[in-house]
Amino acid sequence: MKGGAAALALAILAFACRPSAASEAITIGLQKFGGLGPVFIAQERGYFAAEGLNAQLVYFTAAQPIAVGVVSGDLDFGVAGFGAGFYNLAAQGALRIVGAYVREAPSFRATDYVVSNKAYEAGLTSLKDFAGHSVAVMQIGSSQHYALGLLAEKYHLDLATMRVLAVQSGPNEASAVSGGQVDAAVVPDAYIRPSLDRGDAKLLGYVGDETPWQLGGVFTATGTADRRHDIVAHFLAAYRQGVRDYHDAFIDENEQRRDGPTAPAILAIISKYTGESTEALEAGIAYFDPQARLDVADVLHQIAWYKAQNLLKGEIDGTVLVDGRYVVPLDKHTPR
Repeated sequence: MKGGAAALALAILAFACRPSAASEAITIGLQKFGGLGPVFIAQERGYFAAEGLNAQLVYFTAAQPIAVGVVSGDLDFGVAGFGAGFYNLAAQGALRIVGAYVREAPSFRATDYVVSNKAYEAGLTSLKDFAGHSVAVMQIGSSQHYALGLLAEKYHLDLATMRVLAVQSGPNEASAVSGGQVDAAVVPDAYIRPSLDRGDAKLLGYVGDETPWQLGGVFTATGTADRRHDIVAHFLAAYRQGVRDYHDAFIDENEQRRDGPTAPAILAIISKYTGESTEALEAGIAYFDPQARLDVADVLHQIAWYKAQNLLKGEIDGTVLVDGRYVVPLDKHTPR
């Protein structure tokens, strides 16, 4: 009997450990960035599986194709940055924002304002001096373009006096400003850090310190949001667990950058999924709200700004795009 009981126990254990035949297969579009850490954590630690989801991560080299994939139905969820391209797709009514992604925040050096040595020596030594200069961004309508617009608003600069140049990629931005082809650039720190360390360009500030804003979010198709409530809810539950693990590893109780006891383990997970060294990842840790709350006010501001720049082709109701059934809004009056 004892042998039979043991065999039965092993059989039950084996059955329990098998992937559930009833688990729901989902696809998640994302990039291999360290800032996607919460998704990697949720996958590695089994949070998606615990919610009954068989998650497949599908990688892209840019944010725009992710939104296209969600609209077409090839992807169930996207986690990516916002921009004019995203909002133009959203104007078709086919997308809903259901959660928060990275925010630019104080003490986090996700994106830099930098100037060439030549321009610095000629007097471009302050962020208040950007008017009348050439500034590189990846694309017109990109997050870097929006960050430049926020800078112009903060310091009452005329954006129309700046020659905004789209150079298509972060490495191209770094090369252009380091070589003096442009006066300045708004560029992700990971791309420009080697040039700054060599003294090939000058750092004037970080976007997070100057103009905090909601860099991106979690989104899905309108049909999914309307008809697959359970799937969206289970996805967000797993994702938010990943966000909490990421937050607690790298951010203190005052929402400032600091490594906690779990940082090495979390870095190892992110390194596994991105192929980047833990040292490189450590230098570019992004900010996540601990509850994955979305800065709704900034999303509405983004829509208005892109509209004012004539970069949106249709009308967007931001209060519909931000799906209140799922989004937890960031209350500006609540301590973070």
